[in-house]
Amino acid sequence: MTWTKSQRNVVIAAYLGWTLDAFDFFLMVFMFKDIAAEMHSSLQVVSTAVLLTLGMRPVGAFLFGRLADRFGRKPALMWNILAYSVLEFASGFAPNMTTLLLVRALFGVAMGGEWGIGSALTMETIPASARGFVSGLLQTGYPTGYLIASLVVYLLYDRLGWRAMFMVGVIPAVLVFFIRRGVDESPAWREIQHRPRLGLMTVLLRHWQLALYAIVLMTAFNFFSHGSQDAYPGMFLKIQHHFDTRLSSLLTAIANVGAICGGLFFGWLSEKIGRRRAIMTAALLSLPALPFWAFGSTPLILAAGGFLIQVAVQGAWGVIPVHLNELSPPQIRATFPGFVYQLGNLFAAVNLNLQVGIAEAHGNNYGLAMALVVGTVAVVITVMVAFGPERRGIVMSGAAPA
Repeated sequence: MTWTKSQRNVVIAAYLGWTLDAFDFFLMVFMFKDIAAEMHSSLQVVSTAVLLTLGMRPVGAFLFGRLADRFGRKPALMWNILAYSVLEFASGFAPNMTTLLLVRALFGVAMGGEWGIGSALTMETIPASARGFVSGLLQTGYPTGYLIASLVVYLLYDRLGWRAMFMVGVIPAVLVFFIRRGVDESPAWREIQHRPRLGLMTVLLRHWQLALYAIVLMTAFNFFSHGSQDAYPGMFLKIQHHFDTRLSSLLTAIANVGAICGGLFFGWLSEKIGRRRAIMTAALLSLPALPFWAFGSTPLILAAGGFLIQVAVQGAWGVIPVHLNELSPPQIRATFPGFVYQLGNLFAAVNLNLQVGIAEAHGNNYGLAMALVVGTVAVVITVMVAFGPERRGIVMSGAAPA
């Protein structure tokens, strides 16, 4: 398979865009305890910042997706990355909890746009036979961002404090210059511009059953990922197990190495056995890992459990970028995958508050709360995907041939 320089650069840009987006998001999950102490708030109030960020992501997916479908994937991606970088930086200057919550909500708008634009630009550009592996690669940007965040916290947090961590989050803005110089516009988008343009509602009404299915599926998927991530470092490891910042961040880093391995492997596997079979296999593998991950008693067992659970969770997720883009109507490919994904985020945005409530009702047992959520949605995802559609290898208009 011969790749052009532009195809390679598209993959690099989309991967780094999602990686750095996730890096900016996950920095905050290490800060709950210290933010609550400095701003005299409860953990429930501070965790609302995550709720607002997740809840506003569909707005960003829709707004930036429509811009990308109308004016091109490349310029929309550049503005999107610049927006979330500036808002992450601004979070470090919040004088009170109200301001911080407002900035994190706006950050959610910016964060919501990147995934849909980046995945559409990539899948419309690369050779069709490479979609499965590249899908896994793109999705591993999320745990890679989490991994980088955990390492930065490990090295710098105790010395610099939580405000400086937010300021580090301006680094992704540098990626804009690379995209401007090294990335070409999607060939599929250019071709569609010569066709009659259909309105968004017209397309959605034609495909309403697919849209409804995708939204419900992505709600389950977001409970799957956030249920295994959001409460893990700051509440499960620090509060329940009383681990210090360095050990908590180290265990989180190990889990995210597993996530990267799972995303790459199952993304590649989906090209061999199909998108649905790869997702179902990964989701079911999470069930035997639950006892080690949620109820382990030593750092070694917890490290093994964290690694295995993320192999499964992000293994299933590794198939999603290509699966949603192949299912998407071509006229709204920058909008549809990102919008249904982020609507799922909206409906799953209560995850952290739900898990905190379950844990506090059971003597601060965050392991139990995480296991209940992740185990339940693993079964839901398996059943939904088993009876859902698949369009592996579909020809995307203007995309490079297999």
